[in-house]
Amino acid sequence: MSFGQRLEFRQGQSLVMTPQLQQAIKLLQMSNFELTAYVEDELLRNPLLERNKGEANESEAEEPASSATSDGHDLGEVSIDAESSSAASAAADAVDADFESTYATSREDAGEQVRTADRIGSLSGAGGGVNSGAESISTIIEQTATRDITLVEHLSAQLALTSFDPKDRLMAARLIALVDDDGYLRVDLGEEARRLGVSQARLERILSTLQNFEPTGVMARDLGECLSLQLIERDRYDPAMQAMIENLDLLARHDIQALKECCGVDTEDLSDMIGEIRALTPKPGQAFGSETTAVMVPDVIVTERPDGGWAVELNSETLPRVLVNSRYYAEVNSNLRNEEEKTFISECHQNATWLVKSLDQRARTILKVSRELVRQQDGFLAHGIEHLRPLNLRAVADAIEMHESTVSRVTSNKFIQTPRGLFELKYFFTAAIASMDGGQAHSAEAVRHRIKGLIAHETLASVLSDDRIVELLSEAGIDIARRTVAKYREAMRIPSSVQRRRVLKQSI
Repeated sequence: MSFGQRLEFRQGQSLVMTPQLQQAIKLLQMSNFELTAYVEDELLRNPLLERNKGEANESEAEEPASSATSDGHDLGEVSIDAESSSAASAAADAVDADFESTYATSREDAGEQVRTADRIGSLSGAGGGVNSGAESISTIIEQTATRDITLVEHLSAQLALTSFDPKDRLMAARLIALVDDDGYLRVDLGEEARRLGVSQARLERILSTLQNFEPTGVMARDLGECLSLQLIERDRYDPAMQAMIENLDLLARHDIQALKECCGVDTEDLSDMIGEIRALTPKPGQAFGSETTAVMVPDVIVTERPDGGWAVELNSETLPRVLVNSRYYAEVNSNLRNEEEKTFISECHQNATWLVKSLDQRARTILKVSRELVRQQDGFLAHGIEHLRPLNLRAVADAIEMHESTVSRVTSNKFIQTPRGLFELKYFFTAAIASMDGGQAHSAEAVRHRIKGLIAHETLASVLSDDRIVELLSEAGIDIARRTVAKYREAMRIPSSVQRRRVLKQSI
């Protein structure tokens, strides 16, 4: 065997994650608050970037940040140049879903009641952009590990374990998003039901389930309901205690005599009852961490047109207005003699130009995805949540000819204002199960609900095996495997047919 050296040329293709490409991808998945903070930081760092105040001469600026941010322009009607289009394509669609999981950052007047809660609390003692030096993964992990879980995250985790059908789950998620840091749901339930196009009774039933979540007392609409929920759990909500809860203003004023008369108890019993109240938590949500409170501002606004269609437009208030000052760049560059300074100003110009084009493409992509979502879910907008269709990322991605990971990034932490309220874009995606006849797919949550309903109506003579459930679902046009039925049943903590038959025999 002989050894030797030789030169060899090979040609190949590979995707290089340049800092600019990483920047474009991160901009796409940022919320409007994160984007504003990032752009402000770039304005301080890059001398060639300036804020567009609507007074700049077009000759001074090479490229506006976004057609949508320029007054009087329709973002959806403006064409984009070849360079920006190719950059956006590379940034958004050439990267697979694994990149997203690696680089994604972790993330919708009750004055007297508050004052009363504080008084009760005193009685109980209870306290009420991407550059070459991009943020390292270790820093992200450290921040994630040390951040306290929020109340909304805690409630959402419990919601995932419930057997709500997909529409009820959406409404439940909506109510959870409206809970405040103290754990209260201070909204008009009737108005919320009208927005969602459902009966108030249905929303009340959903709220009743949510009020069984931990911590006890959460999702209450006022202080009295919060304390009542805790007393019910302790099996101490008798008529005397109910009377005290209905007269919390007397307790806050320490009007002992009036309380004795209202509750119909003597001094010793009243003292014990007050001791039980002191052991309760008037603000159950404060046991959890909270992020900086920020008003949810919609990225997209949907309004009904006179012809019955839907107008979809970006919220210009959330779009940064930045320009590249090419005149200043030309003046500075012509007077530089030092190569290091020339390199610096050239990199600043390149980064500023790329940022402007990335912002433009981000806005266009959000608008394109939002328009398709509105087209797919027009029934929900017109008639309410009962008409919400099963939808997944692939269906939207195929319709607009984009990659699924792009749609996923666009719909994360983005909100859409509709005539039925403010929703996160991801709320409109629900899992689906194929139909036997090739017709409209069925929501996975709806199938779980159907399985639960079939089992709930069993008798000793008609206990359903998993195979029989598959047959019944097939007759209803739902194509589902036996192992899937078993998986759904176990997830809902429903015993096997043998165990259920045994229980029914013992109950006779």
